[in-house]
Amino acid sequence: LLNEIEQKIIAPTIHGMKAEGNAYLGILYVGLMITEEGPKVVEYNCRFGDPECQVIVPALETDLLDVIAHVVDGKMADLNIKLDSQYRCTVVLASEGYPGSYEKGKEITGIDQLGDGDVFHAGTKLEDGSIKTNGGRVLNVIGSGSTLREAISNAYSNVEKIHFDKAYYRRDIGAKGLKHLE
Repeated sequence: LLNEIEQKIIAPTIHGMKAEGNAYLGILYVGLMITEEGPKVVEYNCRFGDPECQVIVPALETDLLDVIAHVVDGKMADLNIKLDSQYRCTVVLASEGYPGSYEKGKEITGIDQLGDGDVFHAGTKLEDGSIKTNGGRVLNVIGSGSTLREAISNAYSNVEKIHFDKAYYRRDIGAKGLKHLE
């Protein structure tokens, strides 16, 4: 499947941009849906803040600044990017009402109970010494483990440590991945 995605989607995308005079430098995330007919592109993203990216950054054993510098200098071929062997899962904590209207300014507690790299702030602000909600997607909470099941369990364990009024999150994150692995 990975070879099919690389040959039918990734390589043609990169070569097409280059052929049109728009060679791409940076992070390009390709959102895919795996169908009975094969992989299909749902979206392309070139921003760094998506949850999909936020499970990769903690896995980097190569210094992120070195990766960025090599990309900017057009010298990616000179860099060997190394990732650790852990699985990761991210769960988005959102404000009730998202993606529609939602309230802001709810105090968030429990973040201090997580380790380094276990949470990414998305819609938060620091006000009067407290972290408060300031967006629909509030936090992206990461779990890691030696298996996908363990990473999912650790992500939800971390989610349970964080509290703010009218918080909600999906409870099925990772379920499809487990089905494919088991």
